[in-house]
Amino acid sequence: MSLLPRQALALTALALLLLASCARPFGRQYEYEEEIYIDLDGSARVVVNTSLAALAALHGLDVPLDPAVPIDRDAIRALYASPVTEVTRVSRPWRRDGRRFVQVRLDVSDVRRLPETRPFAWARYTFARQGEAVQYVQELGASVNKAVGDVGWDGSELVAVRMHVPSRVTFHNAPSRLVERGNILSWEQPLKARLAGEPLRIEARFGVQRILVMTVALFLAAMAAAAVTLTGLIWWVVRKGHQRAAASARG
Repeated sequence: MSLLPRQALALTALALLLLASCARPFGRQYEYEEEIYIDLDGSARVVVNTSLAALAALHGLDVPLDPAVPIDRDAIRALYASPVTEVTRVSRPWRRDGRRFVQVRLDVSDVRRLPETRPFAWARYTFARQGEAVQYVQELGASVNKAVGDVGWDGSELVAVRMHVPSRVTFHNAPSRLVERGNILSWEQPLKARLAGEPLRIEARFGVQRILVMTVALFLAAMAAAAVTLTGLIWWVVRKGHQRAAASARG
């Protein structure tokens, strides 16, 4: 006997719920991730997605690792606040694999001064104009490698740095050798290698003209070419019409 539509729908929803609770989400997941939206003047917006355990282990920051201890988002904001950074958001925490994660967003007017903020003190940044190109280098050195006990790490955890570039990339050393979605570059490192202080060098060179400006310019050029073509077609049709009218008048 077939199930009624409502029963079938309920069973389907239950199956999906069980699948979602047992399976990991699609895509790669990172224990610590920096996303850097660099601008052509050297300013940047930085988004950090991290577990509290990674914050403590990598940077030595005083954050609660006991799941029963409430997270003070203002305290996390204070860890990233400095004379050179403006923290714009600290998210509500979420859980994954039994660990708590947060997202921190901040703005910096000169990316080269990020090491003045403790969570970025492990890196050295270079941002320099070279003719018609900009060179960006980020060199990650040793982590604090603070002991955090058993937080559930199994050795497969990853660290990532991702750059969002405002113009055409002319060189980069990203291991994938790909520029994702036109302007995104990614570097990865195992968390255990980052904890051990294995160096990670991030380098990219890009043009001084924004992708948006280039896109608009190409669009306007295409529109101009289309207008010229349309004008030529109209002129040809009108000319042919005049020639036919003249021929009819002579006949």
